[in-house]
Amino acid sequence: MEPVTHFLTGACIGRAGFNRKTAYATLAAVLAAEAADLDVLWGFAGPVEELKHHRGITHTFWAVPVVAGVVVGAVWLLDRWRKSRRRQSTRSDSFGGGSLPPFSSTVAGGKDGAGSPHPIHWGWLYLTAFVAALSHLLLDWTNNYGLRPFFPFNPHWYAGSFMFIAEPVMWLLLLLALFMPWVLGLADREIGARKQQFRGRGWAIFALCGWVVLGCWRWAEHAQALTMIGSAPISTEPALRMAAEPYPVNPFRWHAIVETSNYFQTGEIDTRTGTIDSDPHRDVLYKPADTAAVEAAKQTLLGRAYLDWGAWAVVRDVGAVPAPGMEPPILPPNRAWTAVEFTDLRFDYSFLGTREAGGRAPLAGWVYIVDNHEDAGEAMSGREQR
Repeated sequence: MEPVTHFLTGACIGRAGFNRKTAYATLAAVLAAEAADLDVLWGFAGPVEELKHHRGITHTFWAVPVVAGVVVGAVWLLDRWRKSRRRQSTRSDSFGGGSLPPFSSTVAGGKDGAGSPHPIHWGWLYLTAFVAALSHLLLDWTNNYGLRPFFPFNPHWYAGSFMFIAEPVMWLLLLLALFMPWVLGLADREIGARKQQFRGRGWAIFALCGWVVLGCWRWAEHAQALTMIGSAPISTEPALRMAAEPYPVNPFRWHAIVETSNYFQTGEIDTRTGTIDSDPHRDVLYKPADTAAVEAAKQTLLGRAYLDWGAWAVVRDVGAVPAPGMEPPILPPNRAWTAVEFTDLRFDYSFLGTREAGGRAPLAGWVYIVDNHEDAGEAMSGREQR
């Protein structure tokens, strides 16, 4: 999922009860829920390197306890820094004639109902970070981009393919859980009610349970979509494999893909009405020829990374067509270049305009091949690998 969902999920995990066990729980949960996506820093090495390493080692089961430990270590350093600052402030005020109460390591946790500081319990804090780090893997598995949870021992990609990468319904649930306690707190202050320290636990649990319900619902609709493809084939040839990819918001709408020995056929499924919309003239993509340039492109850095990740990859020799974001190679008259395009049918959504004239497929890659064998440049999503 995208970072907003991970952030909000971490905040709800912290507020669902862990913040009653230890100070800094919500902070640790948010950091651990986001930490796996630090692998996007590979983007500084280029878009192809980012594709190769994204959702790799940081998105594995082996990384979860490490991420939790690093987050707890960061919180420990923050706590030490805050105590040091408070001690310095206390000494300064003492020399000035004033005094402040000694700093508690639990200042971030607030005070309980009796007015005593909320303590840090490092075991609970580690468990909080561990659960939040696991939530990142679960969320990323639900969408159709997938992840490699057993990498590097098993490099296979796994994808639930029943949630869209960005799901507004989930945002609404999670934002509601974080926003409503603040609104209710305003109302309490207006009537002079006593302030509650751990407001929002019920809303956080409600949002997380709502996410589970939404996921189960979409899982069932996804299974129904696959059943519809199998029972009412959309292609005239026997299907070698099939897939149903999710749309955002609408749990009844699915993007169908069928592969035969000669072509790919796509379509749109509505599981609520039980209808499949697929036009054999509009939605058929015949398998491109494996030219020498295509074979050479498959052996490049981009080609190997893309084919490892692209469950429904299509590789085409598009000729002397400039790739988006990358200038063609400058060659002497006796040499020629061609562009090879990598796309993935999982993201060939009609609402993205990829089928229209001039439409650009998301998560697409390009390689310039000179004289059918030489790599002369690679680009991913309109960014050149340098």
